[in-house]
Amino acid sequence: MQFTSEERFDDGVRQCEFTLGAIPGTLWTSGVAPAPLVLMAHNNGLPKADPRLAARARYTAARGYAVATIDAVGCGDRPRSAAEERARADLRRAMQAGEPVDEIFESVVGPMVEKAVPEWQMTLDALLELPEIAGPVGYSGGWTALGIRLAVVEPRIAAAGFFAGGFVPRAQREEARHVTVPLLFLLQWDDEGNPRQRALDLFDAFGSEEKTLHANLGGHTGTPWFELEDGCRFLDRHLK
Repeated sequence: MQFTSEERFDDGVRQCEFTLGAIPGTLWTSGVAPAPLVLMAHNNGLPKADPRLAARARYTAARGYAVATIDAVGCGDRPRSAAEERARADLRRAMQAGEPVDEIFESVVGPMVEKAVPEWQMTLDALLELPEIAGPVGYSGGWTALGIRLAVVEPRIAAAGFFAGGFVPRAQREEARHVTVPLLFLLQWDDEGNPRQRALDLFDAFGSEEKTLHANLGGHTGTPWFELEDGCRFLDRHLK
């Protein structure tokens, strides 16, 4: 792992860019050491510099966590094949036209999850070698499919927070019943990109004995700011 730049903010949070082989990533810390680690994934394909993710990461780091994200394969500025670009374009067109998107979605997101999980695990290995970071580890993010797979295959994940989840590949819907870590599930009631009933069915499928659903009115980007505070309280219960 090689750190390439550093920026400090008035709230005491330090933001460091890093590379791990071909994987670009960002780490936020606040000087608390050793700090529990939160892996914060963005929605499928969005860059790690997405403003909403960066704001959540800084807020969480200021609460005494180390927060990390990466641009996995197919995300941000990472190279994409012509076939992947066509599939993404087909998905956007079908969603805008109100056409069925399940099969297109499977062809786009399913392979992304398969490619992304090993890179996230490599990153987790490297981060936990840093003296300022310690377990336990939490997952928080809008890429619900990735979070499901990590919660199933990665025993170091102790708690998970998922945002939305209406569209999740079939493989991860099947895996949901094997998710047993404490879970916080956020749902925007009027999310045009995540069918409400599918999200509710997914929540019902999770095998966790402790799982909490927070539903708020509004569209996809309308999650109330107070959910950040509630999300950190959830992490505090299980990671500190």
